[in-house]
Amino acid sequence: MQQEADSQLEKSLVQRAREMVPILAERAPRAERERSIPAETIADFKQAGFFRILQPKRFGGYELDPRVFYDVQMTLAEGCMSSGWVFGVLGVHNWQMALFDLRAQQEVWGKDDSVIVSSTYMPKGQVKHVDGGYRFSGRWGFSSGVDHAKWIFLGGIVPASEGRGMPDYRTFLLPRSDFEVIDNWHVMGLKGTGSKEIVVKDVFVPEYRTHRMMDAFTNTSPGNQHNPAPLYRLPFAQVFVRAVSSASIGGLQGALNSFRDYAGKRVSSNDLGRTADDPAAQLAAAEAALAVQEMKLALFASFDSMMATLRRGEALDLQDRIAWRYQSARVSERCSACVAQLMRSCGGQGIYVDNPIHRFFLDIHAARNHYANNPDKLARNFGGVLFGLGSADFFV
Repeated sequence: MQQEADSQLEKSLVQRAREMVPILAERAPRAERERSIPAETIADFKQAGFFRILQPKRFGGYELDPRVFYDVQMTLAEGCMSSGWVFGVLGVHNWQMALFDLRAQQEVWGKDDSVIVSSTYMPKGQVKHVDGGYRFSGRWGFSSGVDHAKWIFLGGIVPASEGRGMPDYRTFLLPRSDFEVIDNWHVMGLKGTGSKEIVVKDVFVPEYRTHRMMDAFTNTSPGNQHNPAPLYRLPFAQVFVRAVSSASIGGLQGALNSFRDYAGKRVSSNDLGRTADDPAAQLAAAEAALAVQEMKLALFASFDSMMATLRRGEALDLQDRIAWRYQSARVSERCSACVAQLMRSCGGQGIYVDNPIHRFFLDIHAARNHYANNPDKLARNFGGVLFGLGSADFFV
């Protein structure tokens, strides 16, 4: 019965996302102008239940399969890639929140289980160990959707000099009162994400409001004993990197949808007929459509494999994790190449800012510049592992 109910809920969530696509497309210019997702969009996401997909049931969540989360994200990105990006980044935090000490989960969700957590995981924090926790300071960039968040995850490293062995990378959880938002988000793409800078000045963070990445790697996080579902035994890296690559797949589909409409109406000024009759345009559309299909299949297959393994109580294979990590990083680069072909096929009209493909083109290229979406280093690591060398990347 529960499986059937979950299946119906999954279908309903994806359908709600599909119905929201034209609304997000209409709001996209406003998101760009304001350099932030409109508050009513976040309210719509909450009302639709999107942020609850990966949230623990004990705090009002659905604990659904990750493929549902990414399916919703890609669908939303067809209308507005900035909105899809922000949903993915904010929504995935409800999954990581489940790995924290239960006291931290209760602080965040105890009074309002719809509270949103933002992040910037750069290990920029200056950390000093004190009784019961840490003194914490720093400046971080790229906190997507922070305008709508009451809490934030910030990256920092507890130094080895504190007598704790190797340097210890952690996520530090802070309330809104402990950080300042710097409005410096003036960029060429993903303008609506409002990924602003964060400043923290010497605040106290208790030990229980930190999360060790090594615990996330080894499935020994404090929250695992309270949220034992297989969903929360997924590796952090696998969940997070897909949250910053999958919006590009939806963005490419959105660009293709716009291009098909454009190509059917536009007639070349050089007497070459409709764009839809141009062989180059046909090739560009075919490549984009196939790329979207293949990347979605790969994403779903990887999480299907992970979840099946975890449900059997088995450990994930490290080489598979390395391959999946590289697979995710390739997404934005492939989407960039495909959307560039679509843009070229628009001819001179493609450079006007009111051409809907223009926004997708810039957003996808901006997403390609995220650290997690750079495939070169990960390709070399995966290739080295295939040759029997040790992995040089532990964020898998």
